[in-house]
Amino acid sequence: MVHSLSFVRLATLGLAPLLLAACAGTGPELPPANYSASPIVPSEPYTIGPLDEITIHVWRNPELSAEKVRVRPDGRLTIPLVQDIPAVGKTATQLQEYIAGELSKYIEQPIVSVIVNTPEGNFTQQVRVIGATAQPASLPYRANMTVLDAMIAVGGLSEFAAGNSAKLIRQNRETGKQEEYRLRLSDLIRRGDASANVMLMPGDTIIIPESRF
Repeated sequence: MVHSLSFVRLATLGLAPLLLAACAGTGPELPPANYSASPIVPSEPYTIGPLDEITIHVWRNPELSAEKVRVRPDGRLTIPLVQDIPAVGKTATQLQEYIAGELSKYIEQPIVSVIVNTPEGNFTQQVRVIGATAQPASLPYRANMTVLDAMIAVGGLSEFAAGNSAKLIRQNRETGKQEEYRLRLSDLIRRGDASANVMLMPGDTIIIPESRF
């Protein structure tokens, strides 16, 4: 109640906009997503993560194939003849090459294909949304994913979210340091400001605080 009354008094003095600006997130802003200015291109190759569901086909050897195998939490999986295959961190091509190499001990020139049925993503290829949102979650990164895509997936902002005080944490792969960027989620979701929509990268974390009022 005290906060509400204080805000009303400030509003009557014309100071509310300044107060709201002071509560906004800090840090630089990322450039807005602009599909018309840049072509849609594939992202970096997907690497298999824990709990991914994959299918493994061994040509002309159906007894060695495996349908809908779940990668274990320890990052390994098992198929006939090959135990504890390290899967996490490999692309589908790398995994099929590894399995083919192991099966070559038993059959001549095995031809293996790997299909990722249900990608969950390893931690470096997920986007995390935490804080004042309807459903905080870790989301598998998709090529050309934006902040708006992530917010739709988690059900938007909660009632008391301070969307314009949100921030994005990103690991700089060149320096290894974390970088922080300001997000304007209230402008994007509640006001439809397309300039507040920015591109995401694998490993990004979106943090949304609650309003103090």
